[in-house]
Amino acid sequence: MSPYRCTECPRECTTLLTSTPAVDDRELLARLRAGETSAFDAIFRANYPLLVRVAEAMLRERATAEEIAQDVMLELWRRRESLDVTESVRGYLLQATRNRTLNALRHRAIERKSEPHVIEGVTRLPSTDAAAREGEIEAALHEAVAALPDRCRQIFELSRVDGLKYAEIAARLGISVKTVEVQMGKALRILRERLKVWLPTGENL
Repeated sequence: MSPYRCTECPRECTTLLTSTPAVDDRELLARLRAGETSAFDAIFRANYPLLVRVAEAMLRERATAEEIAQDVMLELWRRRESLDVTESVRGYLLQATRNRTLNALRHRAIERKSEPHVIEGVTRLPSTDAAAREGEIEAALHEAVAALPDRCRQIFELSRVDGLKYAEIAARLGISVKTVEVQMGKALRILRERLKVWLPTGENL
């Protein structure tokens, strides 16, 4: 569970804020369709870690998440000449990862139902749609926090993860309480802006 967890993602959310720019996508896709391995390498490096995080957040299992992300990237290369990407490359890969992970969740649910020693009602799998939304928002939140300026991120994590009070943070870092307040305000403004699509109207981090 993410230590930064915020509220449930609205149902209409379908993409992450971290989508790659369309102009770069068009160039990469053209090179990928031409069979350039350098284009595939660039797409892999830019997206593979995020795909793993999304799948792992949904499955709670690292090894399977890595397998799914690898399968998605391998399928991208195999189908490079006939790809139908209507949005961004990252959006396409995230949707493919989500679909494969949902299939894995459904398969897991079927296997659990078939186990004779599992008492009905004791071991239940969460709604696949809910798990998908949870995984996507958790990945987006980690991305947003990781992208904060170093001092902002340090103070934000000391407050929200370690649970320290502003005075305690100031004493640990050798700065004033006012500086802590300013940096926390900056961090929260940045996160609200980057995660606004995930937050219901009027909801704060």
